[in-house]
Amino acid sequence: MSKFKKIKTSINDLYIIEPTVFEDDRGFFMESHNQREFAQIGMDMNFVQDNHSKSTKGTLRGLHFQVKHSQGKLVRVIKGQAYDVAVDLRENSNTYGEYFGVLLSAENKKMFYIPEGFAHGFLALSEEMEFIYKTTDYYCPECEGGIIWNDNDINIDWPLEEYELTKEQLLLSDKDRKLPTLKEFNRDN
Repeated sequence: MSKFKKIKTSINDLYIIEPTVFEDDRGFFMESHNQREFAQIGMDMNFVQDNHSKSTKGTLRGLHFQVKHSQGKLVRVIKGQAYDVAVDLRENSNTYGEYFGVLLSAENKKMFYIPEGFAHGFLALSEEMEFIYKTTDYYCPECEGGIIWNDNDINIDWPLEEYELTKEQLLLSDKDRKLPTLKEFNRDN
């Protein structure tokens, strides 16, 4: 029996991973990654880089990807909570342009596996949120690409009202504010 449960989503190759958590009155223990155990559930990939970010409530990062040196990502929240989103950019996929979102939190300990060929973004829903993720390729600044977070064709249902946020309160980088729509990106590249 694996220490990890792989849960299919509505998009092929995109999975929620639930680790086995051992809890008692002292706290908890869990493995967040184990190469052998991941291989047993059909997740046999090689992670080469770990990243850690901290965000305040209302911070929206994304939707990011690398045009070349595409990265698969195994993401999780270790403090607070976030709404995490992946958008299928695989041109031959029957779910091209569709998204899937999941609530990740320090409490639920869920992980989200986003394979190569997807755009990724998240919205911090707690006053402080820390997010860590593994990648299957190295960061390549000259390979960066992105899609605007509020692309009408993708139509992501960000949980703003539920967390007492408005579009005007969102904290975005200048770079993320200027990202193209999916149609514009395809036209330009």
